[in-house]
Amino acid sequence: MIDVKLTNQREMENVHLAGEEEDLYSGYNDYNPTFDSEELENDVGFQQAVRTSHGRRPPVSTYYSSTFDPLGQSKGPAPSLEAKNEDTPEEKIKILEKKVNDLIEESCMAQSIGALQLALEKAKEAGRKERALVRQREQSGNADHINLDLTYSVLLNLANQYANNEMYPEALNSYQVIVKNKMFSNAGRLKVNMANIYVKQKNYPKAIKFYRMALDQISNAHKEMRIKIMQNIGVVFVRMGQYSDAITSFEHIMSESPNIKTGFNLILCYYAIGDRERMKKAFQKLISVPLGIDDEDKYIPSNDDTDSSMVIEAIKNDKLHQMERDLKVLAEKYIMTAAKLIAPAIETSFATGFDWCVDMVKNSQYVELANDLEINKAITYLRQKDFNQAVETLKTFEKKDSRVKSAAATNLSFLYFLEKDYDQADRYADLAMTADRYNPAALINKGNTVFVKQDYEKAAEFYKEALRNDSSCTEALYNLGLTYKKLNRLEEALDCFLKLHAILRNSAQVMYQLANLYPTDKKYPQQAIEWLIQVLSVTHTDPQALAKLGELYDGEGDKSQAFQYYYESFRYFPSNIDVIEWLGAYYIETQFCEKAIQYFERATLIQPTQVKWQLMVASCYRRSGENDSFLYLSWHINIACLRFLVRLCTDMGLKEVQDYATKLKKAEKMKEIKEQRVKSGREGSARGRRESREGSAGSADSGHSSNSTKGERLSAKMRSLPGSNEPYEASSPKEIDASYVDPLGPQMERPKTGAKRRVEDDDFADEELGDDLLPE
Repeated sequence: MIDVKLTNQREMENVHLAGEEEDLYSGYNDYNPTFDSEELENDVGFQQAVRTSHGRRPPVSTYYSSTFDPLGQSKGPAPSLEAKNEDTPEEKIKILEKKVNDLIEESCMAQSIGALQLALEKAKEAGRKERALVRQREQSGNADHINLDLTYSVLLNLANQYANNEMYPEALNSYQVIVKNKMFSNAGRLKVNMANIYVKQKNYPKAIKFYRMALDQISNAHKEMRIKIMQNIGVVFVRMGQYSDAITSFEHIMSESPNIKTGFNLILCYYAIGDRERMKKAFQKLISVPLGIDDEDKYIPSNDDTDSSMVIEAIKNDKLHQMERDLKVLAEKYIMTAAKLIAPAIETSFATGFDWCVDMVKNSQYVELANDLEINKAITYLRQKDFNQAVETLKTFEKKDSRVKSAAATNLSFLYFLEKDYDQADRYADLAMTADRYNPAALINKGNTVFVKQDYEKAAEFYKEALRNDSSCTEALYNLGLTYKKLNRLEEALDCFLKLHAILRNSAQVMYQLANLYPTDKKYPQQAIEWLIQVLSVTHTDPQALAKLGELYDGEGDKSQAFQYYYESFRYFPSNIDVIEWLGAYYIETQFCEKAIQYFERATLIQPTQVKWQLMVASCYRRSGENDSFLYLSWHINIACLRFLVRLCTDMGLKEVQDYATKLKKAEKMKEIKEQRVKSGREGSARGRRESREGSAGSADSGHSSNSTKGERLSAKMRSLPGSNEPYEASSPKEIDASYVDPLGPQMERPKTGAKRRVEDDDFADEELGDDLLPE
């Protein structure tokens, strides 16, 4: 087989030399159709090659012995490879070094996936292996060949993992070991890491000290690193409230290597010290900071050059372009925030200051931000409750480009909707949709205007279109759920709110809507209770949710739980008339009428024209045994009603006015007598207590005759009152109708705890108690 190869090679050489004008590779692609599989089977060389390459390779020594040697210089078979001796000290050291490097790599990988504890364990194990490696080198006599880079990597990784696990003292000790070792070059910059730890510990003076020490050990050649350290120093000075020192650092950075973040921090410092002119200069510096971003036009594909279009298509969404977009968004955010911050401070009024910022932005590289600033100005007017100025500012955008016009019209539609001017809201919603049909906010506003007209099917279509344009538009999903609820399509409404709950996990409004859907279906009160409990886990003091829970538990027959939630609702919002009524009825049902009085009295304050609350209070007084209060309140109610009747009959010219006037005078006279009686009773009681203390208490008979005298005088005055159908001057008494119907219904009998003793068995049955035996 070797001879065949040699022969063919020589023939090819001869052919090449003979015909130099022929193609060098001619004949290589020629195919001989007569060379079939039978010839391959009979070809000994081919079959030997197949057997050798199909898992039957000969031993290594055989392979070397048949090495192709055209010049005949081989001196025999090559010697076999020597096996590594892993028992030698050098090999052991190499293996151990590899294990240490592998542990460092595993620690870094664990940190990258957030497994901080595992990363720390790997770092500690790498430290133990590295120390064993050093001892092994010393034992083998190779102490001079210690791998300092490996030691540095182990210590640095261990310090970083301590810091990541918030084990700050251990991290500082590890960094200190590196910094103090003069064999580690450039270790001084690690004092930046130590300063960062002191910042986390809020030890700001020490952080400043270490930042400055690191700054001293970094040469001017590392300009960007020095700038970052100075920026950290400025931020720490801001946290310490030393704005002048922070300004010094930030001004130096803006003069050497300006950047957006430092420019914004400088504006904040000037705002903190109230320097109006320097705020303006800092804002001008901020908008002139070069971002180092090329024009977006370079990502527009060309129709003429196909290759260029393919390249642009490949890079327009790559990591670099995403970074450029993020940097531009960040710069616009800083500029907008700075303008809103300094606008009221740099001029005499907010509007003048905002106009100055807009003029500056129009002459900068952020010219497209000018319109956004104008819209933000209108929103600021709205926050200041200056509705007219907000509307006027937004109306100036009606002739702008489509994007700005759509944003302004969207805001105008929303403002008019809040003002309940639904026609104007609908008009501007249409204008916003015309300018930008894919604007989800415009579609939502349009749906809202249709919703208030009760065209729920059409409103649902606008909300759906908004969701098609922006699937994360939570407002559209919430409104769509409300629309389905109005259409009584409860399953679809439930689906909308469940999707919304998956997006907004802590939204009390969404959970409350879910709770309301279940009682509406009248099937799952327990699910409604569970959702309301979740609402209260987010907003603990929501009186409406508490009242709803009380209502649900009341429907389930659990009065104790219902009372608990109703009472909590009343505590946070004591003006809900439904809650007040339920609590009053609960105390009456449990026969604690004296506690029900305070709730019905509050109801009379909330609804003073509702007579039923005063009747409830009077009935509670009667059931509590306070007859004087009951009688007084009943007269008060009667007098109030009679006054209204007199006034109404007088205004309407009815002839019954005289009858009601007579009854009014009679009631007022009875009230006056009652007040005098109560007053005289209090005075007599006080006089009796004084006489009792002086040792001159009267007998039971004298007290009885005194009380009888008072009763006779009261009876005489009562008999002197006119009847209901006679003028006030008449003196003939009429029988008074004393019938009364309790508005709370018949009173429940209290349980009897003992049998009454017979009068004849009572030793004191015939005795009368004097005032001296009564409690004072």
